[in-house]
Amino acid sequence: MLTRLIKHLSSPGWWARRAFRAADLAAIGAAVKASEAKHHGEIRIAIEGPLPLRALLRNETCRTRAAALFQSLGVAATRQANGILIYVQLVDRQVEILADRGIAAHVEQTEWDAICRQMDDAFATGAYRRGMVDAIERITALLAQHFPASGDNPNELADAPTLL
Repeated sequence: MLTRLIKHLSSPGWWARRAFRAADLAAIGAAVKASEAKHHGEIRIAIEGPLPLRALLRNETCRTRAAALFQSLGVAATRQANGILIYVQLVDRQVEILADRGIAAHVEQTEWDAICRQMDDAFATGAYRRGMVDAIERITALLAQHFPASGDNPNELADAPTLL
């Protein structure tokens, strides 16, 4: 725990912006927007450099932090329980995908885990934009299969990634 605490406290806040430049964030936001036109899911992306001190002192796992952000970013508040959070924790080098109950009832966690591993592989080579866009494409295929777009399809969550 001490090593993790030191690692996060010594990592500057601009670290997330270094990995995901403005052009990357714009491309990722555009990919989310295009994706959501093809299905009834809502994708939200949170990218975090160092964890807040409170999360560190609680020794929160990446999954626990993602669950807290799932709530605070409004992913859990979609009308059809169709939200998905892609959470990237840069200092710990971990990725989590959380799906709301409406989607989780149709898509197995193993699918999300496989997408996370693909992102990990891309990120390990420094290909952050490609890893994220490829993940969005895989999520699009899954959601279009189970929740194809039809009729009213409001955009309930921001498309642009949030840097924390």
